[in-house]
Amino acid sequence: MDWATVWPALLGGTLIGVSASALLVLTGKTAGVSGIVDGVLRGEKGELGWKVAFAAGLIVGGAVLLWLAPDKLPAAAPRSLPLALSAGLLVGFGTRVGGGCTSGHGVCGIGRLSVRGIVATCVFIAVGAVTVIVLRMIGV
Repeated sequence: MDWATVWPALLGGTLIGVSASALLVLTGKTAGVSGIVDGVLRGEKGELGWKVAFAAGLIVGGAVLLWLAPDKLPAAAPRSLPLALSAGLLVGFGTRVGGGCTSGHGVCGIGRLSVRGIVATCVFIAVGAVTVIVLRMIGV
């Protein structure tokens, strides 16, 4: 086991869990990124301020990582642009059909022992595994 990889992952996971828990305890809101971004795009009244701050924090965090540790990010996308765009559209469609994304169901739903969140997360993982297997079989 490479502890140089394990410790940052544990720290990151802990920070995500603490942040999601703090948002839930302090505001009663779940940290579902797709719902937050949807609220920002729709200009949701009464919720817009914290949702914009949350989304901006994700973008700023990525920019800070790019600035401080660019070697931690991939130099280029691993697949073609059309494949990445198609995947993004499918993920967006799936979050609408599934009533949330991996952060809402996986982090927050499982943390609240939500049956819906647990089932959704199991489906996400299973579909992701099948997708990887199929793409490797067809050589994409």
